[in-house]
Amino acid sequence: MIKIICLGKIKEDYLNNLINDYKTRINKYHKLEIIELKDENNLLNEKINIEHHITPNDYVIALDIDGNMLDSVSLAKKLDETFITHSTITFIIGSSEGLHEDIKKRANYRLSFSKMTFPHGLFRGILLEQIYRSFKILNNEKYHK
Repeated sequence: MIKIICLGKIKEDYLNNLINDYKTRINKYHKLEIIELKDENNLLNEKINIEHHITPNDYVIALDIDGNMLDSVSLAKKLDETFITHSTITFIIGSSEGLHEDIKKRANYRLSFSKMTFPHGLFRGILLEQIYRSFKILNNEKYHK
């Protein structure tokens, strides 16, 4: 299973359409769950809420501007290798305040897509597109290029 824990709701219809489209595409390959938590503007409260949705066996990937950068093929390989030892990969997208340090420490891996800052909803769509692209790569299906 892939879980995506994110803070804040998406209000824009066009972003919800993008997210739902990729969610449907990904579910053809792997079960996907998106967990939306309230954006509290308080990192400690957000940390507590996030921790309720993480199990000790989850492989946690924190989306962090200071994390490691991967290309699409490397991300696909990372997901493939991780599923060998973990049944659940949990991605965490923080609020505009970022992620609490304890969540970053709990993460098995910290991933950065860029040093740039993206709108929350748009980034969720970008993450889903890259997960979908990973499955296409792993299944040698046309899409990647």
